[in-house]
Formats: sequence, structure tokens, C-alpha cells
Amino acid sequence: MAHEDTAGPLPLVVVPGMLCDASLWRDVDFPEGHDVHHIPLRRADIGALAEDVLAAVPGPFVLVGLSLGAIVGFEALRRAPERIAGLCVMATNAGAPRPEQYAAWRAMDELIAAGRFGDVVERTLPDMFPDRCPTPEAARRYRDMAHAVGATAARAQLAAQATRADASGALRTARCPTVVLAGARDTLCPPAFHRAIADAVPGAALTLLPDAGHLLPWQEPQAVTAALRELVAAATRTTPATAAP
Repeated sequence: MAHEDTAGPLPLVVVPGMLCDASLWRDVDFPEGHDVHHIPLRRADIGALAEDVLAAVPGPFVLVGLSLGAIVGFEALRRAPERIAGLCVMATNAGAPRPEQYAAWRAMDELIAAGRFGDVVERTLPDMFPDRCPTPEAARRYRDMAHAVGATAARAQLAAQATRADASGALRTARCPTVVLAGARDTLCPPAFHRAIADAVPGAALTLLPDAGHLLPWQEPQAVTAALRELVAAATRTTPATAAP
């Protein structure tokens, strides 16, 4: 799909993680004056989801992704690096799936197919929080969000996970301002994953948040807000202005 560049502030295309929706970002103050487009994860293939991201807006944009959303962002970067004016990824993994992950995704899909979506939500819940220990209020908020996403989308997301590939090659070709955020207490995607991402992207900045787990926009919204404001400013400085058609 061809796009024409448009003048004006860079838009943000924001992609959540598995079993997450736009409410994941409700505590984050996105930069004023920039359109924000939230992309739901409803297709069973990383490539198809990357095309959803690229079709969201014309011209260059700042891509923000958490977990599976960042993995979709890596694929969008591979397909159209000239469109990505800035990149913020958090709580994620750029590596190829491991055998135990394939097995876990199959097991969760089988549970959902058997009508036990609630069991999958409970299985995933601890890994969302620092040291796998959520407060009752945080657990309730996660359950509400996951059930709003629903079983059908969850099965598509599990299938998409299995189509992932190692993204290190795409990351090494990135030339846009890049911010990598990691929770020091994230047991699902530990800091080492993020150091590998930051090492792969030329000039990337890595920020380690000492009290955060996996859901950084909930657990450290002010830090995410600050990182996005700095990234958008850097991307605006480095993206050539374009004339309106």
C-alpha cells in the first residue's frame, strides 16, 4: 500500500501486548499535539499485524510497542524502515521463540478451545507484575482488561506468537531514534533481553526501571511519559519536514 508523506506533528502508532488493549496506556500522557493511533492485535500472523501498523497512518510515524506489540513493531521496521521515525519498545524479546514457548502457547490455545479462557488469564497474570506478586487491585485491573480482549483475539495472538522470528537483523539496520525500556523486576522479559535489543540498534538508549515488572505503562507511567516525550522530540528533529500534498 503506497503512502504519501504529510506535514504536521509525527503521529504515534501504539501497539499493546498480548491480552492487553488501549487501556494499558491510560495513565501515560502522550505528547501534546500528536495524534495517537492504538492498534488492536486481532490477526494470527506477525506479518499481518505489522501491515496493520503500517496502514494506520500515512508517512512517517513514531512506533510504540510493549511485549507482543514491540515484536510486531520489529517486523514493521523490517518491512518499511523509512516509515519509522522513532521507536520505543518495552517489556519484550527480539529473539526467536524457544521450544518451551511453543509448548506453552499450544497448551493455552487448547485451554481456550475447551472453554477455559479464564484459566489462561490466571496463568498469565503473575508474570505481568514485579516479582510475580500483583496487588489485588492490579490483578483485578489485568483480569478486566484481558477479558475485554476476549478469547477469540487471544487465540489469534497465540497463533501470531508462533510466527515470530529473530528480529536482530532488522534492529541492526534501524537508523531512527530508539528508546528501550525494561523493568528490572520483569520475570517474563528480563533486562538481559533489552540489553540485547539496545546493543543491536545503533545509538539506542536503554532505561532500566528498578521497581517495574512487565506492564510498564501501569507501573511506571511517568517514566514512560518522559521517554516518549524525549523520543518524539528527537524523532521530530531528525525527520525531514514534508510538504502537504
